[in-house]
Amino acid sequence: MSDFLNRMKSAAKADLKTIVLPEGEDPRTIVAATKIIEEGLAKIVILGNPDEINVPGATVIDPRNAEKHEEYAQKFAELRAKKGVTIEQARAQVMDATYFGTMMVKMGDADGLVSGACHSTADTLRPALQILKTAPGTKLVSAFFVMCTDTPQFGTDGTLIFADCGLNINPSSDELSEIAIASAHSWSTFMGNVEPHVAMLSYSTMGSAGGEVAKKVQEAVKFCKEKAPELAIDGDLQLDAAIVPTVAQLKAPGSSVAGKANVLVFPDLEAGNIGYKLVQRFAGADAYGPILQGIAKPVNDLSRGCSADDIVGVVAITAVQAQMAE
Repeated sequence: MSDFLNRMKSAAKADLKTIVLPEGEDPRTIVAATKIIEEGLAKIVILGNPDEINVPGATVIDPRNAEKHEEYAQKFAELRAKKGVTIEQARAQVMDATYFGTMMVKMGDADGLVSGACHSTADTLRPALQILKTAPGTKLVSAFFVMCTDTPQFGTDGTLIFADCGLNINPSSDELSEIAIASAHSWSTFMGNVEPHVAMLSYSTMGSAGGEVAKKVQEAVKFCKEKAPELAIDGDLQLDAAIVPTVAQLKAPGSSVAGKANVLVFPDLEAGNIGYKLVQRFAGADAYGPILQGIAKPVNDLSRGCSADDIVGVVAITAVQAQMAE
């Protein structure tokens, strides 16, 4: 299996960050928090009832009667004043664990947040966008999975990024180009000196088939080359042409990406979500995410089908994001 997670854990241990887990009511959160502390991956804050949560080494906070509840409410009301949010509404909103946890990140009391084991992506993303906003220069927030497989001939030693598999339903060609460029930068954040090779996927290879989806992907590639000519991004490419060298030689012999892609950008959420789940379930790959890119500070989502070990992995990744943000 890919050694990606071991490298993330080693990096996380080198500079401990504080990660808040708002879903203290979920047993997977408790198991994961215990493992994270035992492995020394991060400082953990769990939000929930301290009388019901016992994780040695973790800080447990009940948002309903937290010491900083009023401070957070005042700041939230200030942030949302233009939307007409009153202090009374802010106090009620900050009772919500995800909002409280996101305020912890905003106020510097935590370095990142991981949620989604028992909440929707919208429940995680909404407070992040309202409180933390997008990172400077970001046009689109998107999501990706880090896929860790035991097939080292694909990607980089079996590690690939799949995007967008969790957020944007039917991105336009311009939005698709933003997803591709952001995913290339995310790859560089985690993989260091390994260059990203981004394949823009379709049912067509280099215009071999017609149709609106293929045309959208082809146009997205043009946008990528205009916006980020220094990046290796190419398409449209069928999946086999993107990752199998022999097929790439037949279908796209002149491509700098075909046959060696390590970042796969799907044409829409339907394809991306189905694709990552197929690789996860049929190939036994570890899927870490959805990791959000474009938020001002690290906030990451989880699949509601995640395991405790998946949470551990996403916390390690979030800690590394927090390190890089500094």
